[in-house]
Amino acid sequence: MAKIESYAPGSFCWAELATTDPAAAKHFYGEMFGWTAVDVPMPEGVYTLFQSDGQDAAAVYSAPPGVPVHWGVYFSVVSADESAAKIAPAGGKVMAGPFDVHDVGRMAVAQDPQGAVFSLWQAKRSIGATYGGPLNQVTWPELATTDPEGAAAFYTGLFGWKIKPETGLAEAQYGEWSNGGPSMGGLLPMKGDQWKGVPPHWSMYVTVADCDERASRAGQLGGKLYMPPTDIPNVGRFSVIADPQGATFNIIHITGTHQPAAA
Repeated sequence: MAKIESYAPGSFCWAELATTDPAAAKHFYGEMFGWTAVDVPMPEGVYTLFQSDGQDAAAVYSAPPGVPVHWGVYFSVVSADESAAKIAPAGGKVMAGPFDVHDVGRMAVAQDPQGAVFSLWQAKRSIGATYGGPLNQVTWPELATTDPEGAAAFYTGLFGWKIKPETGLAEAQYGEWSNGGPSMGGLLPMKGDQWKGVPPHWSMYVTVADCDERASRAGQLGGKLYMPPTDIPNVGRFSVIADPQGATFNIIHITGTHQPAAA
């Protein structure tokens, strides 16, 4: 198991679950991925770290009123204030912050121009996830959006990412983000009736040894399969799942030569 020591600016560095039932979430994800739960009491409530092999993998907290159940994604920045200042001029919206998270870091919560929510993270005492996998690791942030070209312009301007294909995103089935190296995330155009009523959003993947077995286990634990295990050519096999409280995530068994970038 490789420990992650640092993140380059623009890297996917953290994922946290906002849920209506933290106790149930700790049980579900513990059974799914072998994560252990470490409660961290804070003045605003308990924040629970999911750990694997003693390293931080993700987190869960009780969703405040009005916040839907969801997995949120964080991207590392040098300065939360400077990055947040770029968001509104680019057509996005800063929803909260920038603000200090005690001595752990400084962050902001934002929406892109299409409405997908994400967070900025300026590391202080915590860089974000330190668990480097290979199994049961949170990886591959994926943006589902109604305007792939507009999203590409926004995020490449904000984080300095590159996107492929560089042109023709409106017609492409899938795009890939890179942050100065191999592909590190995805862009999924929301085409077709299956997206009716679904807002643009970020999601993430968790690596597993056996996609079919883990998808079956999710059902046994009270989860719901939105997409059954499905092959991705040259990549692996994945499934889209909702936990018992309704938060969606993806699992993937990576088998192909097309590997996501290391953190």
